[in-house]
Amino acid sequence: MPTLTIEGYGTCEVPEGKRLVLAIEDCGVDILHRCGGYARCTTCRVEFLAGEPRQRTKAEYERLARADLLGKVRLSCQCLVEGDMHVRPLMTVGTTEYDDPGPRAEDHITPEPEWMPLEARPPVEER
Repeated sequence: MPTLTIEGYGTCEVPEGKRLVLAIEDCGVDILHRCGGYARCTTCRVEFLAGEPRQRTKAEYERLARADLLGKVRLSCQCLVEGDMHVRPLMTVGTTEYDDPGPRAEDHITPEPEWMPLEARPPVEER
């Protein structure tokens, strides 16, 4: 099983393929996920110190680009555990004014993922 190291919290083993936001939460960290894991709010953001996945969802790309966070953070609700990882959660219940992390995310990535390489940019859609 992969090892997930959470900066400031410790290390735990998590199943490969588990949604990262749930792995962090199940390891005892009160990471925020105010939108319930739908790539809408960016409160589940993390910094990867090691083991960053080499792909992302189109939803993550679009949300981070709109928030000017692309290349700075990742959305843990849009990442799967693919091996050993070392992350720093940036927003938790304990470091914000929120009383709870938000609705628990589903076990699978939402919205339905359109995977793309980390470096890729999706085509611009004509309006």
